[in-house]
Amino acid sequence: METTNTKPYYAAGIAAFMIWGFIPFPLKALADYPSGQILFFRVALSVTLLLLITLVFRRKNMVQTIAQVKASKPREARRFLLFTFLGGTLLTINWLTFIYVINHINIQTGSFSYLLCPILTAMLGFALLKEELRMNQWVAIGLSALSCVLIGTGELTSLLFSLLIALSYAFYLITQRLLKVYDKIVLLTLQLLLAFVFIAPFYSQLKGSSEVALDGHFFLMTGILSAVFTVLPLFLNLYALKELTSGTIGILMYINPILNFVVAFVYFNEETTVVKVAAYVLIFISVIIYNINLKGRKKTGAGLVIPPVGTTAVGK
Repeated sequence: METTNTKPYYAAGIAAFMIWGFIPFPLKALADYPSGQILFFRVALSVTLLLLITLVFRRKNMVQTIAQVKASKPREARRFLLFTFLGGTLLTINWLTFIYVINHINIQTGSFSYLLCPILTAMLGFALLKEELRMNQWVAIGLSALSCVLIGTGELTSLLFSLLIALSYAFYLITQRLLKVYDKIVLLTLQLLLAFVFIAPFYSQLKGSSEVALDGHFFLMTGILSAVFTVLPLFLNLYALKELTSGTIGILMYINPILNFVVAFVYFNEETTVVKVAAYVLIFISVIIYNINLKGRKKTGAGLVIPPVGTTAVGK
């Protein structure tokens, strides 16, 4: 039996999360602009690029996906439409909140949310998809909850923003686990297209009362944000998921917030408190505990076990 060479998939996964680890740089460069306005152009430019990729290089995949939906049972077709719409909505909420947090609160709050995200995803998988969790994973979840309490005692607003970011992305992952059989790039294109259609009529509200001119600097940075920090890492992440388990991707995800923390302290000179440090240490400990006996997991990843739905496997 031929063994698949997983090195390219590991490289793609690591590259994706390393790129996201440096996303504070383009966001901070746009700090003078309203978060909603940055979101609008991030979605608009990203969906334009994805449409070009889909129509030029992946037209066959798009046609196959449409035919696949048409040939499916009405219930499956409705589920496809529902979770595609939810995917676009949740990504929009996640991006808007994250942009606001990075530019108007601090990088640490945004980073903390992605430390929580994998464990929250596991909890949602247990609650909604009936996925099993081992005892050590429940201990890890308890430690994560304690870290939230520590953050909340001093900065409730920061905690709420972290939870909103983490929950929106965790719910996004759960909804996408129900659409494994469909082409991921086509799905992402549809989701961002729906997101753009949803937010486009509200551009004036997203812009607010800002009078800052949209100059070359703005379009250069939003272009970089869209191409380099959105479409590219999403594509690399989807490529990695072809062979790597969701549990492995969950571990690689921690590269992102770790780099965010380094950038926050080393480059942007953000300050922290003893309570925050204690909360972050608890999260790191919970990550280690959660991933004990990793090699003993099922192929689909502990806490992220993929159960069947009818005759279709569920996956990210």
